[in-house]
Amino acid sequence: MPSLDVVTVGSALVDYVYTLSNLPEPDGGAFVRESTTTVGGVAANVSSGLAALDRDVGTVARLGKDAGKDIKTTLRTRGLDVTRVRSGPEESSYTLILRGPGGERMVVAGGQSVPQLRLDATDRNYLANANVVFSSAYASDAVVAELVAARERGEISKFVFDLAGPLSELDGRGTTPETIDRVLSVADLFVVGEVAARSYFGGGVEDAIAALRRHPIPCAAVTRGNEGAVLLAGDTAIDVPAISVPVEDTTGAGDAFTAGLTHAWILGTASPADAGRFAAGVAALNCTAEGACGRLPSEPNVRALLDER
Repeated sequence: MPSLDVVTVGSALVDYVYTLSNLPEPDGGAFVRESTTTVGGVAANVSSGLAALDRDVGTVARLGKDAGKDIKTTLRTRGLDVTRVRSGPEESSYTLILRGPGGERMVVAGGQSVPQLRLDATDRNYLANANVVFSSAYASDAVVAELVAARERGEISKFVFDLAGPLSELDGRGTTPETIDRVLSVADLFVVGEVAARSYFGGGVEDAIAALRRHPIPCAAVTRGNEGAVLLAGDTAIDVPAISVPVEDTTGAGDAFTAGLTHAWILGTASPADAGRFAAGVAALNCTAEGACGRLPSEPNVRALLDER
């Protein structure tokens, strides 16, 4: 089996994107000004970003019977190896992405194909031949626990994990706090956003950094939206400012950042500061078009942006 740079495991799904007159408050309303349908999910977005950066990428995912063929075709078109993508009889997982007029957003998830994913022997061999395995807390607890155990045994080379959502959102469908605890002992790169950090670590960015320092994680990132990110390389914290661009849509910016960081820091030889700036460039360019994978840049695209700044 040929070696891949990265194999992602977890969510590949349908994104239903609605651009609204306003993001509604509780008991309020809004009007749909525009709607689109695309393929998203954290694993799909990260793998698509890495493929655009010219990495050899495959994905392990489970799709539903209704949209599985279309999702698989889209992922193949983006340059992914989809030999380990399969479909089940359940409804495909999906997200409803509600976008406000300023690019702000709300995301609601549903469907059962992602929670139903389980790994088989062929998947395990496929993962063992990758340089890096990526997953997120949106993957089922059974899958993430198996990946942790494989990393503990040295059966996968490097493990990148994104705590992509708050614990309340993960309850009953994603990774449990107990398994996340185990992830912190084996991850080669641990990524967490502000909302998820508050939920899991019980505080803001500084609290998350302090907690991450207590674990043997060589690389970590706490993302802060339009305020950039903080990287943790050993005990050293590095501030990474966001790069200002005309924003069309922030959906998928965090996933693009993770793809850039994995490309430059985990697979590449960039210093933490340079890798963070590169990742910020990937995220910024992705925000200049609509959709989670609206404008996934190549490495020359990112370098050109950074040279301009």
